[in-house]
Amino acid sequence: MKKIKAFFRKYRQCWVLLYVFIYFPWFFWLERHVTAETAFTNIHIAFDDLIPFCEYFVIPYLFWFAFVAGTVAYFLFKRPKKEFYRLTSFLFIGMTVCLAICTLFPNGQTMRPPVNPEKNVFSWIIVKLYQTDTSTNVFPSIHVFASLGVNLAWWNCPLSGEHRWIRPVSTLLTIAICLSTVFLKQHSVLDGLAAVVLSIVLYFFIYQPEMTKASAKAAKERTKSKKLYEYKNKL
Repeated sequence: MKKIKAFFRKYRQCWVLLYVFIYFPWFFWLERHVTAETAFTNIHIAFDDLIPFCEYFVIPYLFWFAFVAGTVAYFLFKRPKKEFYRLTSFLFIGMTVCLAICTLFPNGQTMRPPVNPEKNVFSWIIVKLYQTDTSTNVFPSIHVFASLGVNLAWWNCPLSGEHRWIRPVSTLLTIAICLSTVFLKQHSVLDGLAAVVLSIVLYFFIYQPEMTKASAKAAKERTKSKKLYEYKNKL
């Protein structure tokens, strides 16, 4: 008991991980209530049909779990609280937005091809993946969003300046994971693009708050000047 108390005293910031008790019940509720048998908006564009199915992308797709969880754990135990809070704020706010969109806008996709599990071990894994993960609640892609969030955390981490290999490796992993979502027919390109837009918005609010405030102030001043100019013209 003393060790547990000492742990929580040392890593008090881990309280934010209680978010899992919000995320997982909500996510699994959606998985049960928005299925292939229920009504949903099909997310699909013509470009999706030009992307071939490739079972080997299941490797980076599944590596996503280690990439995200490992980064969160590292930032909890090894990085300053500020960096950990920025990472988790980015991830948890964005994931909440994704779940809210899927709740208010039931969506899914119908692009999964028939896969022969006897072809190779990768195909066998994909069959199991298809069985456990529904083809609904895909917009925006949480896989893409969380990968981008983790990559941004590494790019904005001072440690990356000391070890130059971190940023290129993190970026390559992120690109591979994002590509895996469309090559496995788990997501439409639209799902990924929506995740990119969400990431850009949150980046400026969480990682560049000063720039965001300055831009908002400048926009307010321009609006005020425009109204004053119009008022003078009327006179």
